[in-house]
Amino acid sequence: MPKDQIVDNSDMSFINKANILIEALPYIQRLWGKTIVIKYGGNAMVNESLTHKILEDVTLLKYVGINPILVHGGGPEINTMLARVGVSSTFHNGLRITDDATMEIVQMVLAGKLNKNIAAEINMLGGKAIGLCGKDAELIRVEKKPPLPDGVDLGHVGNIVSINTKLLNALCEDEYIPVISSIGTDKQGQSYNINADTAAAAIATALKAEKLIYLTDIDGVRRDANDPTTLFPILTTDQAKALIEDGTISGGMIPKVTACVDAIEKGVRRVHILNGTIPHPIILEIFTDRGIGTMFEHGKA
Repeated sequence: MPKDQIVDNSDMSFINKANILIEALPYIQRLWGKTIVIKYGGNAMVNESLTHKILEDVTLLKYVGINPILVHGGGPEINTMLARVGVSSTFHNGLRITDDATMEIVQMVLAGKLNKNIAAEINMLGGKAIGLCGKDAELIRVEKKPPLPDGVDLGHVGNIVSINTKLLNALCEDEYIPVISSIGTDKQGQSYNINADTAAAAIATALKAEKLIYLTDIDGVRRDANDPTTLFPILTTDQAKALIEDGTISGGMIPKVTACVDAIEKGVRRVHILNGTIPHPIILEIFTDRGIGTMFEHGKA
């Protein structure tokens, strides 16, 4: 028997690993030199072991020639710290009113603790992460969000005006992985809280990124929210709009899907919603034929 036909069971794991690498090759070739913006935060950050695996994914992207940018939130950590220091949170129609005391805690948690911890862990994995917030080099310039139609002022909440793409391009073209917390600044240097999903989308559209990835605690978009087998692996922008219109996409999924469609229409090539509570979701989605989440692309229904 020829040597290449002599394979015992102990060899199969090595063959499978080789096949996985070969499956990834065309995707690596296609994405080489491209920018991928990854939004990571909230409920997807609560497990340290899973966080480690996601940051391994981010580090790997850089090593195979892709330019990842990680944008993070941290709602659960903010809530924990606010409770610890005795600062009460006030909400209006589900939106946090960010007063002076709350903004101080938000900046401390996001731009201080979480941002630097994430950057440090990527560095321990062999990457070269640099932790930033929107106040660094006016990375994210904002204006104060105007009062709501009912007159309620949300406080230190900002609308994004511009992104310093020169800084991000310089870092990505070198060997660095930008890790960005969702804090913005106005012309006077005042800090503002920004929704991390919104910040990631603004950065991706400003850079005309190849991909924008939202890591969440859901698998993606399903026809039946309670049935995992009804997951949509791919949705065009027109299909997504139609599913919102007919009520298939409802509730909290509407703003997520609308943000995905908006990013596509503003120049991002593809947008993904992935479950960040499983190991290595980024690698499984973008480097395998099957994928694991919902990918949005421009197109007709």
